Amino acid sequence: MKKLQTGDAAPEFTLRDQAEQNVSLSDFRGQRVLVFFYPRAMTPGCTRQAQAASTELMALRAQNTAVIGISADPPARQARFDDKHQLGFPLLSDPENTVAAAWGVVGEKMSFGVKRVGVIRSAFLVDPQGRIEAAWYRIRPDDMIPRVQDHCSANATSAES
Repeated sequence: MKKLQTGDAAPEFTLRDQAEQNVSLSDFRGQRVLVFFYPRAMTPGCTRQAQAASTELMALRAQNTAVIGISADPPARQARFDDKHQLGFPLLSDPENTVAAAWGVVGEKMSFGVKRVGVIRSAFLVDPQGRIEAAWYRIRPDDMIPRVQDHCSANATSAES
């Protein structure tokens, strides 16, 4: 599976969110978007990852950055996940992992000592023009937001120079 690189066009998608509404990546054109893929809603790692994004949501929005989470879970499960944790951003359903495959996040992984193919936890920053600004494959749940913050801080510093 081809991994996305900095500067690549972010693969477009339209998926159903937790409210059964269609959400497209192009809906966010003109702002930066944190798109993250997680294996399964309401599992411990996925909960930590989503809660970290939720905790920083206001700070991200202040930097003109939207947040989108994507997993294969159906919209009803995504809705329960959002209701339980009051996440406050779109959780999209990719039941066939079609979007995940286009973004290069489907692959072999170990789960409880068993090799299987599935969604590999990953995160991307998409710039306002729809290009990949940063990509983190196989990211740990607790590392996503610090990496995004570090990247944004480094870019803000270089833009000021």
